Amino acid sequence: MTNPRNKALLLALSAAAAATAVTAATLPARAAAAPRAEAPALSWHPCAKPGGPATQECADLPVPLDYDDPTGPQIKVAVSRIRSDRPQARRGTLVVIPGGPGGSGVQRLTQKGAALQQQLAGAYDLVAFDPRGVGGSTTASCGLAPEDRYLTALRSWPAPDGDITENLARSRRTAEACARNGGPVLRSFTTANQVRDMDRLRTALGERKLSAWGVSYGTYVGAVYAQTYPGRTDRWVLDSSGDPDPKRVARGWLANMAQGSDDRFPDFAAWAAHPDRDQDGLRLAQRPEDVEPLLLSLFASLDRTPRPSTTPGVPLTGNGLRQALQNTLYSDSAFPAFARLAAALRDPAHTPALPPELARPLRDEDAAQLVAVLCNDVAWPGGSQADRQRAVDEDRARHPLTAGMPVNVLPCSFWKDAPQDKPTKITNHGPSDILMIQSRRDPSTPHSKSLRMREALGDRAVLVTVEQGGHGVYLGNGNACGDRTVTRFLTTGQRPARDTSCAN
Repeated sequence: MTNPRNKALLLALSAAAAATAVTAATLPARAAAAPRAEAPALSWHPCAKPGGPATQECADLPVPLDYDDPTGPQIKVAVSRIRSDRPQARRGTLVVIPGGPGGSGVQRLTQKGAALQQQLAGAYDLVAFDPRGVGGSTTASCGLAPEDRYLTALRSWPAPDGDITENLARSRRTAEACARNGGPVLRSFTTANQVRDMDRLRTALGERKLSAWGVSYGTYVGAVYAQTYPGRTDRWVLDSSGDPDPKRVARGWLANMAQGSDDRFPDFAAWAAHPDRDQDGLRLAQRPEDVEPLLLSLFASLDRTPRPSTTPGVPLTGNGLRQALQNTLYSDSAFPAFARLAAALRDPAHTPALPPELARPLRDEDAAQLVAVLCNDVAWPGGSQADRQRAVDEDRARHPLTAGMPVNVLPCSFWKDAPQDKPTKITNHGPSDILMIQSRRDPSTPHSKSLRMREALGDRAVLVTVEQGGHGVYLGNGNACGDRTVTRFLTTGQRPARDTSCAN
């Protein structure tokens, strides 16, 4: 994934437009050439959710389907805000940019709103939005069969023996279905359009500049916004960044997960072999170095004979358990549930309960959005089946835990439409107002690859490395030093003088 003062909005719009002029050379070619269409006022209504702040509000923001035709067909972007509860302390608007692709900003604001309010002490109106294709925003459908919408299918895990024949067939039919059924709306699901929508939201809010907190894929959205509209950024936090290489983008992010999982797994192994686990029956091995062989054995057993689960018709496969492990590595808080599942699987008579994300297919609209952003942003290479198989075989050998999935074929290799926008190259052009924060052992965006983002931003950024594992640092993995550093920056503007680290 809001903040204006509605009474003065129309005056603020024109003032903001004049105050934030950006040269055409700064903008992507299509955005620079397109005529402007002013964003309308937002009509807010209460939308508090269980567990979220009682003051949360929602609205719909009309945006052009195609920014080259700004007065043409419009679609809607769902937005949400939590207004500062201390107007005298308010200094601006903080946009919460969700991960994914496919994450809901509205949902993330619900989840993190109370913590942000406590940390930021009224310094910001908190705002988020559901990107095109997500949640309450306009969606599209590819018309995919349910079996092609399970997470283990969308993540393209190879067959138990490593063969990719079925992955190729699924990828082709997914690309063909999206071309047949998605239409212009699906083709509009891009990072570039998410950035344009975010700036249209800024205008609708009457803000001259925005501050932002982007997590995971949201760091790439945030970096592209800061590259495209550098004069419209205030205090910018990029939390768990990937490599912004414009030639690879999402393809690179997926491939890097193999190294990220290897970096992070020792944390789980140490936890699962610790004597403290004996008291709750979750100790999987006597030594940390024995945990990986145990899990590889369980994967292989389920590859040979999938285990019926408590979800009728959906067995637990080796790839299902592999995917469950990848999800587990994101946070220490997920370790007990996975250890409990793995421990129970050693009993041949046990009927496992699947993790919720594996028990049912994604909605067709959610699967479509996830695939579309990956495939619309940048052209993916083709190649023969033999070449693709060789790449998967090599990755399986180097990284057994991910079994070749990160480099396997996706629908993007058969996508019917070329990217409408040239991928953005992230540079050091712009104000020095970016704080990066990154776990040392991140399973999804490994630290070694986040350094590529740090290098690209140059003097614009400072990097804080948190000496622990997990994905999503701020208000996410319990590191007090990391939380203090981000909060201090957002509330006072103070960053560390140079790249630094946080132990706890």
